[in-house]
Amino acid sequence: MSIVRRSNIFDPFSWFPFDSFRSLRDAPQPVSDASAFANTSIDWKETPEAHIFKADLPGAKKEEVKVEVEEGRVLQISGERSKEEEEKNDKWHRVERSSGKFLRRFRLPENAKVDQVKASMENGVLTVTMPKEDAKKKPEMKSIEISG
Repeated sequence: MSIVRRSNIFDPFSWFPFDSFRSLRDAPQPVSDASAFANTSIDWKETPEAHIFKADLPGAKKEEVKVEVEEGRVLQISGERSKEEEEKNDKWHRVERSSGKFLRRFRLPENAKVDQVKASMENGVLTVTMPKEDAKKKPEMKSIEISG
């Protein structure tokens, strides 16, 4: 007897001996929004010049993806992956690719120039580049006259 895990969803009937339950288990299941959200992989690296975010969004078109910077210095990457069209005569053996809505948010550091964000998408990879403030720039010092 073994318990099988499929795409992060616990299947309590994976060990059940009756064929009727096996056919239910093996039927294609819709992928939840939470699963699509969890499977959106994003890397964030900081170079001396910029913060760079790379998101794997296979199959997503750039029209389906939104990149926004909210007040409070929060980068938000969201969108929706379209589900493949199903034909009545199709017999699915496995459904592993996720579809549905996704959303990721990142609090940005003070040195990020949020007004100069650039985004591009190539081969299913979204790249968001955000330049950094010059680290060598010293804070402006203002002399205050003391009265009295």
